[in-house]
Amino acid sequence: MVAARAFHNDPFFEHLDPKGVRRARALALFWRSEIACLGDGARVLGARDPDGRVVGVSVWLPPGQYPLPAMAQVRQILGAGRAMALRPKAMVEGLRYLLAIDKAHPKEELWYLLLLAVDPSVQRGGIGARLQEEGLASADNEGLDCYLETQKTENLVYYRRFGYDVAEELRPVEGGPPLWTMRRPCKAATL
Repeated sequence: MVAARAFHNDPFFEHLDPKGVRRARALALFWRSEIACLGDGARVLGARDPDGRVVGVSVWLPPGQYPLPAMAQVRQILGAGRAMALRPKAMVEGLRYLLAIDKAHPKEELWYLLLLAVDPSVQRGGIGARLQEEGLASADNEGLDCYLETQKTENLVYYRRFGYDVAEELRPVEGGPPLWTMRRPCKAATL
C-alpha cells in the first residue's frame, strides 16, 4: 500500500515502532483501516504509474465531514489497535496524538487534507501537487480554507509552496516528535 511505504520513515511512526518490518505491517493495517472508515463523504484520489501501480493517494474531507461519525471513529480506533497490538505503549502514545489532532482541528468549515502519500520511489515528480489540485480548487471555489497536519519537518517547506502556513506546533508525547498543524487561506479570485 502506497501510504504504508510513504510513511515508513515518518518520525511519528518510527517513534511508535522503531522495528522496520513490524512498522511496515502496522502501517499497512493502519492506513487500510483509516481509509475504510471514512465513508462516502471523503474524496479519495489516486495516481498510477504507466504500469498501473498506485504511486500516490490523497484523501480530502470536505466541509462537514470532520469529525467522523462515532461508529467510524470506533472502527478507526479498532483498526489502530490491530495495527499496534504488539506495542501497547505505542497505542497509548498514538491515541495522545489523535486526541491532540482532534483538539487542534478548527471548528469552522474548511477542506481537510487528511492524507497525502506518494511512493518514495517517485517523490519529487509532481504527483503530490496533482493530488492536491482538486481539493485546493474546491476549497477556493467555495471560499474556504484548507487544513492539514504533518509530523515531518521537510513537509513544512513542501506545503508552504501551496500556500499553507504553520498554525500550531504540538508535542502530545514527551520525547515524541512534534506535530504541526497547517492552514491555507482561501485563494478565491477577487473581482
